[in-house]
Amino acid sequence: MSILRLAIPTPLRQLFDYLPPAGITATGLQAGTRLLVPFGPRQLTGYLVEVVPHSDQDSSRLKQASAVLDEHSLLNTRIMALCDWAARYYHHPPGDVLAAAFPPRLRQGKAQQDTGIRGWQLSTRGKGLPAGALPRAPKQAAALALLLDQSQASHEALSAAGISPAVLRTLRDKNLIEEVSLQAPNRQPAARAGLTLNEEQAEALSGLQAALGSFSCHLLEGVTGSGKTEVYLQLIAQCLAAGQQALVLIPEIGLTPQTLGRFEQRFDATIAVFHSGLTDLERYRAWEAARDGRADIIIGTRSAIFTPLRNPGVIIVDEEHDASYKQQDGFRYSARDVAVKRAQLEDCPVLLGSATPSLESLHNALQGRYQHPQLSARAGKGSLPTIRSEDVRGQQLHAGLSPALIEAARAALARREQVLLFLNRRGYAASLLCHDCGWLAECSACDARLTVHRRQRRLRCHHCNARSQLPGQCPACRSNRLLTQGLGTEQTEDALHTQFPDIPIHRVDSDSIQGRDAMAELVAKINNAEPCILLGTQMLTKGHHFPNVSLIGIIDADALLFSADFRGEERMAQLLTQVAGRAGRAETSGTVIMQTHYPDHPAVLAMINEPFAAQARGMLALRKQSGMPPFGQLLMLRTDCPDQAEGERFLQQLRRATESTLPQGCHMVGPLPSAMPRRAGKFRSQLMVSGTSRRAIQQCANALVRQADSVRASGGLKWSIDIDPLEIM
Repeated sequence: MSILRLAIPTPLRQLFDYLPPAGITATGLQAGTRLLVPFGPRQLTGYLVEVVPHSDQDSSRLKQASAVLDEHSLLNTRIMALCDWAARYYHHPPGDVLAAAFPPRLRQGKAQQDTGIRGWQLSTRGKGLPAGALPRAPKQAAALALLLDQSQASHEALSAAGISPAVLRTLRDKNLIEEVSLQAPNRQPAARAGLTLNEEQAEALSGLQAALGSFSCHLLEGVTGSGKTEVYLQLIAQCLAAGQQALVLIPEIGLTPQTLGRFEQRFDATIAVFHSGLTDLERYRAWEAARDGRADIIIGTRSAIFTPLRNPGVIIVDEEHDASYKQQDGFRYSARDVAVKRAQLEDCPVLLGSATPSLESLHNALQGRYQHPQLSARAGKGSLPTIRSEDVRGQQLHAGLSPALIEAARAALARREQVLLFLNRRGYAASLLCHDCGWLAECSACDARLTVHRRQRRLRCHHCNARSQLPGQCPACRSNRLLTQGLGTEQTEDALHTQFPDIPIHRVDSDSIQGRDAMAELVAKINNAEPCILLGTQMLTKGHHFPNVSLIGIIDADALLFSADFRGEERMAQLLTQVAGRAGRAETSGTVIMQTHYPDHPAVLAMINEPFAAQARGMLALRKQSGMPPFGQLLMLRTDCPDQAEGERFLQQLRRATESTLPQGCHMVGPLPSAMPRRAGKFRSQLMVSGTSRRAIQQCANALVRQADSVRASGGLKWSIDIDPLEIM
């Protein structure tokens, strides 16, 4: 008897055995095939992992799979191996991990769909018409003549011949033509000529081109505006010339239109795009094109790393330091780290690029594990901006703007240049306070204050998205003296309209930039080079190219200075360097003004006096002393529970059961409340384990997961494990 071993999307970290469906021979099924299976009262989509000769369970108790959904496997052996590794490394249920390799339509159990080019051909009846048929309908006659001459024609070809969809529908209704899927023409993708590379770019490209065809890791560290993307493009051109595909990961959906535009200008090739803004059908079509090799270049956000490719030649992770590559809930994986593992399995190079590389990647490069090409100067005529601090102590600020920053902006606009102001807080104000009784507007479900959104006349929680009307009087004492506290982009935008009434002001945050094309339309408007002011959050910092921006104003640098997280200084340096990097990218020279109450703070002085590369090496030295990543490893086990005490008891029970068996060099901290103890009505607690090696942390994770699975959780408690967490508070 053959047994089907399946991964099923459930919270259980195990595989499940089933009997084959009636009339199906199990030996003919391949790993990666989908099956419909009964699971409790439901029918779920399961993924075949292997066929085995026997089960550890009593075969008489095994259920029979309901149906085989695919004629053949939809995942190749390399993707199956990647999902198996990810499930084991991140200690996540294998069914959820395998589901990540499929588009939503296929996860839902829907059948594969023909995604070829749609067109028309004559039906049997149409082929039997005599010459000159339909003389009273010249458009219909022209369509029949064209199809008789060409056998088949696409919608686009018929439209170009002046034949409308209405004419085609009429012929279809007469049963004279039928819609068909056309075979895509075989064509070799081509690349247009690239820019002339400088010496550093050429050297980096040469080393990368030599690496094509086998596995290797490369960290391309280049200052902002140094031409890293041009190196990517010329590397991809060689990859396509060899008949291989390129997978390019980008951190944010907002970058997709700009990135896609550059690739479409450079390549005459089929490009598939993956991000959360696509419809299920669009994602499915892109997935099929990537899987069967019709897509030459695949561009996507983090989930694209699990997309099957027919013949991958290179994997590129742009802005590899970006926290968006780490999934923070559910299947908690790092797309950057998965990319390295996938490149190893695919036997192709992986290129990580950044002006501000993560300390983990930089450490790997300095240790010789990664090749480390570096670009130290801006490409073309661009030059790195001048950075200075503005001591705002005792100054009269206008919605956070100092007189010096306002005058600098006025001067830049007078020169018909553009200004970018960075404030990493959306909304109008951080909180609402009653001046008479001290009442604060707080979220009822989170330990957080509600943010004032004056345009919407609402209070909003930025953690659980709870919303309420902006009150006209204090709900506690009925006073009308309600004060806003703190800054937000809406408030600063109002002040800018007062200071610069004739200048266009573009606010860029998640409230103002909505819709698939909003960011692309804004970037096009900005790049017409007319004087304007850009005001926004970190949405503005991620790889955007604004050639006419000459002045950067960091309105509140102090908000980034103090963090209880050991990664706080690294994130501040990365963010400020990326913000500063938007200035002086073309012939216009750049200036960065950092407003601060702490001009003598070491981090502020480092930003002014040292390039990021020097700051990063200093931070690495401190990490080595503390034993924190990348010199040590971390895992975090978290609980979410309506009862705070129950969550802490659960973690305490795990600690008592496993602490005595910890490998040497591992230490437990907690259980402790998270930095925000209550979120969305659930209390959050955490248990952290630090270790000296990945192997030791994996041993700890195995012990904790086994123990957690054996404990019956009560009171609505949910737990999760996070390997290599980015957030430890």
